[in-house]
Amino acid sequence: MRRQVLICDDAMFMRSVVASVLSGAGYEIVGEAATGAEAVTRFQELRPHVMTMDLLMPEMGGLDALKAIRAIDPEARIVICSAMGQEHLMQQATAAGACAFVVKPFKPEALLAAVDQALAHGTNLEGAA
Repeated sequence: MRRQVLICDDAMFMRSVVASVLSGAGYEIVGEAATGAEAVTRFQELRPHVMTMDLLMPEMGGLDALKAIRAIDPEARIVICSAMGQEHLMQQATAAGACAFVVKPFKPEALLAAVDQALAHGTNLEGAA
């Protein structure tokens, strides 16, 4: 089974870019979310191996969504994808349990390295290849 990814970003363009990079590297994109609240719901439904998360989104920000998801599953692997100038939020996200982060705009290899780093955390990859 390919490793499954949930992509969360309020910008459709960024979701498309992330999906293109990850699917091109063999990951299975199992879903997308445009808000933090939607990310929490989709995580509960899909239980992906890893997810990418923007920090600044409507309804519920990425930091609050990260905390909610980690409360549901302390082993959840979340990669923060956020814009330059949000370093303080990235530090808070890392403290809240984010496994890795990448600064937008990013190079494809930086995103892949961050996802690989996140997947190296924890042990809940049952059945993943």
